[in-house]
Amino acid sequence: MPTTNAAATFPLVTDQTYFRKGFGLKEAIQGDLEQYHSALINELRARDHVLSVGGVTVRLAKEFGFCYGVDRAVEYAYETRRKFPQHRIFLVGEIIHNPHVNAKLASMGIVIIARTAAGEFDFPSVTAEDVVILPAFGVTKEDFDRLRALGCVLVDTTCGSVLNVWKRVENYAREGFTALIHGKYFHEETKATASQVTKHAGGRYLVVRNMVEARLVCDLIERGEGAAALQERFAQAVSPGFDFTRDLERIGVANQTTMLSSESLAIAAEVRRSIERRYGEAEAASRFRSFDTICSATQDRQDAVVRMMDDGVDVVVVIGGYNSSNTTHLAALCAERVPSYHVEDSHGIDPEQGTIRYRPVGTHTEAEQADWLPSSPVTVGVTAGASTPNNKVGEAIARIFATRGIEVGAALG
Repeated sequence: MPTTNAAATFPLVTDQTYFRKGFGLKEAIQGDLEQYHSALINELRARDHVLSVGGVTVRLAKEFGFCYGVDRAVEYAYETRRKFPQHRIFLVGEIIHNPHVNAKLASMGIVIIARTAAGEFDFPSVTAEDVVILPAFGVTKEDFDRLRALGCVLVDTTCGSVLNVWKRVENYAREGFTALIHGKYFHEETKATASQVTKHAGGRYLVVRNMVEARLVCDLIERGEGAAALQERFAQAVSPGFDFTRDLERIGVANQTTMLSSESLAIAAEVRRSIERRYGEAEAASRFRSFDTICSATQDRQDAVVRMMDDGVDVVVVIGGYNSSNTTHLAALCAERVPSYHVEDSHGIDPEQGTIRYRPVGTHTEAEQADWLPSSPVTVGVTAGASTPNNKVGEAIARIFATRGIEVGAALG
């Protein structure tokens, strides 16, 4: 647990139980956050994100790692520990999808509430005297209402980009449109987004994972056949009582903010075309809504990794949690063009053995590759998901150089 002092310690304010704008303790926690910084990353930035030593060049994407929303969530969690040093503090799930950051919060005495086997969060041990942190992805309306009913203090770190999507799907529900969400139905953010339709009677949602699933829905829109098969396939990805023969007549498209932008836009275009084919172009305006709700940080990182590859790389290492959606999409983008390895952290890179332990794109198990780093001279592209702190990126880059026997710190003097 971080140290506290009189200036940074406050009593629990019993008549104020919901916080979204911070506690004004940013300066007090800066020392605690230095652990996430990296001198090597600072050096790379000073060298225009390129570092060449001993025949190995590392090209770091211009946009990578912690985004504003993640920075804010982590800082807010540290501020919460400072503000309420004597209170029990709970965190609903993971603050972000990075195991090291979550483990650090746990070491500070913040209790992480995991989902039960049934996939729900269990709050029976939370009391009105406790403090509960809501993660950057947000929580479902149902979980929020349950926590509010308990009377505990809520510290809400939900990202502003996620809140924008919530407003969109709530508007869809208000106007009688079904929210078609491009995302992963089991992802915390998508669960929270989908739940927003319940603010309005008759609100409906359908979650599609990719273009393949979207086209199945489009076929039904155009032909009006196959509802039973889709009802079975999407059983876990629709609102209660969803009717495929009734609820696809008016559609508003939204997305999980960390999905692949190009696919989200393509899905929206495909759905609109299907509505035009079924009802005519004149009817489309009254039956279709779409807003690009990919967050700017996600888009920036996707654009940056493409530019990095355009500049020339032989292989790419993508660093971030295996359960981080934006990281897996970065890995998929890279794998389309060059050999790419998604590692959870630097420990996936073994300089002594010359191996890399990674998760191949589209799989759920790790693989190990020997002699993964081509012979020198070689250019290695590096990027990291929005939940990956700089220190973990720096550690991975150091191990890349070490695979060729280069102690990069010593080489830089």
